[in-house]
Amino acid sequence: MSSPTSEPLDPKDPPAPGQAGQPHSDQPVDAVDAVELSEPQAQPTGVGDDEGLPPYDAVLLLSFGGPEAPEEVMPFLRRVTGGRGIPDERLEEVAHHYLQFGGKSPINDQCRALKSALHTELRRRGISTPVLWGNRNSEPFLTDALRAAYDAGMRNIVAVTTSAYSSYSSCRQYRENIAASLAELEQEGKRLNVDKVRQYATHPSFSRTNIRLITDAVRAADQPDDSLLRVLFVTHSIPEAMDDTSGPGDGEGNLYEHQHDELAHVALDEIGATLDRDLDGALVYCSRSGPPSQPWLEPDINDHLRSLAADGVTDVVVAPIGFTSDHMEVVFDLDTEAAETAQELGLRMTRVPTVGTDPEFVHGLVDLVEERAAQARGEQVQMPAWPGEAMPPICRPGCCPNLRSALPAACGSD
Repeated sequence: MSSPTSEPLDPKDPPAPGQAGQPHSDQPVDAVDAVELSEPQAQPTGVGDDEGLPPYDAVLLLSFGGPEAPEEVMPFLRRVTGGRGIPDERLEEVAHHYLQFGGKSPINDQCRALKSALHTELRRRGISTPVLWGNRNSEPFLTDALRAAYDAGMRNIVAVTTSAYSSYSSCRQYRENIAASLAELEQEGKRLNVDKVRQYATHPSFSRTNIRLITDAVRAADQPDDSLLRVLFVTHSIPEAMDDTSGPGDGEGNLYEHQHDELAHVALDEIGATLDRDLDGALVYCSRSGPPSQPWLEPDINDHLRSLAADGVTDVVVAPIGFTSDHMEVVFDLDTEAAETAQELGLRMTRVPTVGTDPEFVHGLVDLVEERAAQARGEQVQMPAWPGEAMPPICRPGCCPNLRSALPAACGSD
């Protein structure tokens, strides 16, 4: 059992029973963030001369959110952990990580950059559909973004989340957030439809971008002796019970770990073939939290670094394949904590960039948006997947269940 690595709280923990999941902002939504008013605004489908994305009036980038100033840190953490009775004293331990970076999480700026990149790629393809942005835990909140979309005349929206893999916290919880927001807006007399693209851990653009970035990092590490180099594929740890139930209800479970492990094995094979190397590596985890008595996925990256150093390894390439951007789990858990561990052990550590706004990754996200639109129009589409199988855009019954409380979830068949 590893000890907690960075945050004693997991920002992706399931909400407590009865928690609505999507807070309502106390302040008016920033319209420029939620609905980019400088962009050409899409007319409802079938109106005007714009080349749109029928049946959708908008693309929604949906993310976790984060504080952008010191005074926002504690309110943000209270929203993340709402309903679980965690005292402020414990939250302040996590707040310290944010305050080390001026109280600002990198995630919102990265979402702004990805939103802009999606906008640019859509326009390059002649698609005028606007790109919106909503967060789970900070402004612009999801409910406010959807409310602004409705007020702008939009009724059908397709969502792209910033989480690629299959588990409760990385998929179904976002579906619960969408359902809660739609229910709140329906009470206001504002009815929308929100679909989402499939989880894209197995989409070739995500895999190929990661593999290319890792290949470049192995070159940059400049360690020609394969026995002295290891590639560590890092993702966010989750409770073993959550992993056991990840995937469709009629499946075997453990899909979260399997998707990461499959990508790691394919990456080692591809990089080895490209560079004529016989590389070894491992899937490791960061950001473990929760009580020590609760089993979480292991090994922790810091523990694994100690084992590698003891075995005589001198160089590590750290590839955060579980994350789409360099947010707090990356800049603190890897760039700060793991880097300090590696330095103490005398290991040379090369950190691979996340996919971020890499053009190949962005191109793939827009492919997924067009794929989902074609499916919504009733068309037969190819669903490329490598490695593994394509996940369905409408989650099957029992997929990645909420182990705390059964809450309504959108974009699924249960």
